[in-house]
Amino acid sequence: MGLLDIFKKKKKEKPTEVKKEEPVEVKPQPRKSVVGEAYRVLKTPHVTEKATDLTKKNQYLFKIWPGANKVEVKKAIKDLYGVDVLSVKIINVPSKRRRLGRISGWRKGYKKAIVRIKEGQKIEVLPR
Repeated sequence: MGLLDIFKKKKKEKPTEVKKEEPVEVKPQPRKSVVGEAYRVLKTPHVTEKATDLTKKNQYLFKIWPGANKVEVKKAIKDLYGVDVLSVKIINVPSKRRRLGRISGWRKGYKKAIVRIKEGQKIEVLPR
C-alpha cells in the first residue's frame, strides 16, 4: 500500500515561531515616463529657416500626429522640456499633387504646431 500513500493528504505542520513583519513603507508609484506620453503627440521638431527665426520670438515648431490637439501638445511640451507654454497654434498642411515626367503622385501632408513659451525660457531643439 506504499504506492497509494502518495494520494493521501499530508498534514500541515504549524510553525512554532511566528515572526512579526515590520510594516513595509509603500511609496507612490512615479508617473509613466514623460517621454512615453509625449511621443504619442509630438513627432519631431520642425527645423527650417523660418523656424529658427521664430526662436527669437520664443516660438518653436513641431511636427505632430494628426489626431493631436492644442491641449495635448501644450501638456507634452511642458512635461518633456519643463517650460511654461503660453499658446499653441496648429496648422494642417494639406497633401499636394506632384508630377515627375508622366508619373504623377502626391506629396504627404502633415500637421504642425507653433508653440510660444514664456520669456527667458529656452528649448534646446538641436544640441550644439
